[in-house]
Amino acid sequence: METTNPITPSSSSPEALWYPSEWGQTPTALCHDWLTGMRGGERCLELLCDGFPQAEICTLISNPESVSEAIRSHSIRSSYLNRIPGIEKHYRNLLPLFPNAIGRMAPPADVKMLVSTSHCVAKSLRTHPETTHFSYCFTPMRYAWLFHEEYFGKKAKYLKPLLTRLQDWDRRTAERVDHFIAISHHVRERIETFYGREADVVYPPVDTGYFQPNGHPSENFDLVISALVPYKRVDLAVEAYNRTGRPLKVVGSGGEFDKLRTMAKPNVEILGRLRDEEVRGMYQRCRFLLFPGEEDFGIVPLEAMACGRPVIAYAKGGALETVADQVSGVFFGEQSSESMIEGIEQAESISWDPVRVREQSLKFSQQTFISGLDRVFRQSSIF
Repeated sequence: METTNPITPSSSSPEALWYPSEWGQTPTALCHDWLTGMRGGERCLELLCDGFPQAEICTLISNPESVSEAIRSHSIRSSYLNRIPGIEKHYRNLLPLFPNAIGRMAPPADVKMLVSTSHCVAKSLRTHPETTHFSYCFTPMRYAWLFHEEYFGKKAKYLKPLLTRLQDWDRRTAERVDHFIAISHHVRERIETFYGREADVVYPPVDTGYFQPNGHPSENFDLVISALVPYKRVDLAVEAYNRTGRPLKVVGSGGEFDKLRTMAKPNVEILGRLRDEEVRGMYQRCRFLLFPGEEDFGIVPLEAMACGRPVIAYAKGGALETVADQVSGVFFGEQSSESMIEGIEQAESISWDPVRVREQSLKFSQQTFISGLDRVFRQSSIF
């Protein structure tokens, strides 16, 4: 590998990162589904923005005020959907228009490399013959392939024709990608199943510089940090802690907020959205982090582990690749309050070492993410 150049760390992290010099010298474009907030996918994009400082970003919808300076400092090209007033609040209702909107976009003609970060349609951006397209795939489009009942509820059965068309389109446009990179082996298997394509695996990054232990003992509460939507199964945690009477704090926002607050007993607090530094404080102070859903990867458990706090996770999906059983957490086998309570009791019986818990998270650092992507890029001889 050739000489690398340091970059200025982001405001959230005291650690300087190192990028291969070729990244900044190669004409590159980026594509992201939409820019309406800072979640796990946007944290990946943020590091790519730092590594490719001249890259234009293509996206369906953009609200620059909702993303970090590292992202909004780039030239951002949005689709025609962005002209709809209030679109950033209602874009999910326009899912049938997404294929048409991304189909009308293309990266600049002179780019040698396109990197899409995609869980919906970004991987379907058209490219020029001279452009090599790497798709960092969070998952094949969930709305088309997975969790129909969880996303659409009773409407799912009426949407079957639309979802079938989306599946066909999603499979066909996977041919526009030259190299798939999956965020986990769990997602790699989906890519093979739905697209018939192979994929490398590069795990997403956790900011281990920002998320660190505070050196104090844990306090007497357990924690859920999640979007409050049905498939995350936060209701299981509320139900379990309603039964046990143990203190639980739930951080997050979403359509399930009112339902969860109604069902919660006094020992369960539904706190809503918190600022980043408040979330970090919750990780540092909690006893255990609960992770009740099936996730493609799951960055929240790693943030908790980086703060030295063990995780109690549902034994399916990406958590099986990140949580070390009885070292940085434990698993429960069924999505039921009874099974979760068994997991809690098992976790209470273990003497946890915060240093070993944190060491597990260091395998998923930002620098490991950058080096993993660089390995895949070089295997394709892009540099």
